[in-house]
Amino acid sequence: KAFLHHTVHLSCHFPNSQKIDVNNLIIFWQKDTIKVVHEVYYGQEKHENLSPEYINRTKVDMGKWTLQLLNAGVEDEGRYQCIIMQKITERSTEVIHKSECSLHIIANYSQPEIAELHSGELKPKGYLNLSCSSSGGYPEPKEMTWLISYENITHSSTAHMDVSQDAVTKLYNVTSKLNILVPTKSHTNISCLLHLREQLGSLVSVPLGI
Repeated sequence: KAFLHHTVHLSCHFPNSQKIDVNNLIIFWQKDTIKVVHEVYYGQEKHENLSPEYINRTKVDMGKWTLQLLNAGVEDEGRYQCIIMQKITERSTEVIHKSECSLHIIANYSQPEIAELHSGELKPKGYLNLSCSSSGGYPEPKEMTWLISYENITHSSTAHMDVSQDAVTKLYNVTSKLNILVPTKSHTNISCLLHLREQLGSLVSVPLGI
């Protein structure tokens, strides 16, 4: 997992127990088995086969057999494979190591915010019309829950969540609406809770007091 716009470290997990000289190795990283991300050809970096989106975005640490991918974006999500080949003769090579990893991108959602959609004063038996929104996150969240608390009781209700994805950044914006009778009990607090995926926990709004 890596945060959006941060540097990702992809390891080859190559022990090199035989201490093979890097000048006798071809090392390349590829994505989804079709895009060449980085290539080191007998000790020299080779650029002509690289997929355009990875040009000038990678650095290799041969001491640690690690590739750095700079400025990670949502489109970089996927499976990466590191393949190491050893020179056997002048014309032949053999694959001596392969490893794989999956990259998942995370972008932080804004703190959910509650807005009041009704106009005018709240009257008993009238309706309270609220929305809760959060933006700029990734991946798509699980769900949004409303919490309605008075005295020592809290009711929770999972509401329909409208999800939209920005066509350029691929980040998600989410909104949920709540329409309830105006609480007539003692002071009531209403909050909304955004449940994230990938064991990322949840975000809670500042409570609205009625």
